[in-house]
Amino acid sequence: MAERAFLPHLAYDSVVFGFSGDELKILIMEYHNTGLFALPGGFVGSNEDLDLAVRRGLAERTGLSDIYLEQFHAFGSMARYKPEVMATILQANGHNPERDFPWMLDRFITIAYYALINYKDVVPKPDALSDSCRWYPVKELPKLILDHEGIVEKAVLTLRENLDRKLVGGNLLPQRFTMKELQHVYEAILDTKLRRTTFQRAMLATGRLKRHDKQYSGKAHKAPYLYSFT
Repeated sequence: MAERAFLPHLAYDSVVFGFSGDELKILIMEYHNTGLFALPGGFVGSNEDLDLAVRRGLAERTGLSDIYLEQFHAFGSMARYKPEVMATILQANGHNPERDFPWMLDRFITIAYYALINYKDVVPKPDALSDSCRWYPVKELPKLILDHEGIVEKAVLTLRENLDRKLVGGNLLPQRFTMKELQHVYEAILDTKLRRTTFQRAMLATGRLKRHDKQYSGKAHKAPYLYSFT
């Protein structure tokens, strides 16, 4: 964590979405002995691509390397400059902020990304400054530090806007899924109920779904077809 190892005044924050089957969730970290909650984030190495830095941080916290990732906004308001927050986090971990890591008390502009991962594939791992890293429903997030609540709101809005041009649900589901499961992803992201027949017709009309054999569960006449994205 030496200052010279990272680009000055630049950070990243990740809004990691997962779908649990009935609701959209986000990975949130709790800093050690502070009661402070935040999005997973970090700094960019002096000789490291920005995207690779974000993927590195997500791999450390999720154990996954193959993650759908999209940069969606930069946040640089003066309102997010609160050095006392980082000082509290460092002190709670036994550090003297001004002596050990003065550069971490500087003002940072953060580049925000959202990630889409299969909820069932992840065992979240906290970092060196955190006690926990776990899933929270989007509607039940704890109070977050700095402007992280605004980052989440912007990420959710961007995700919703992307639904019409990207079948992003494919990154939140298994490789093969039922139409009902796909609909549940869309309903969770849009926070609204959708008419089954209308949704199915719209999805099939895109030409981007491949139909497979039925998923049998003991009642053949009710077995739904499985789909995958082409």
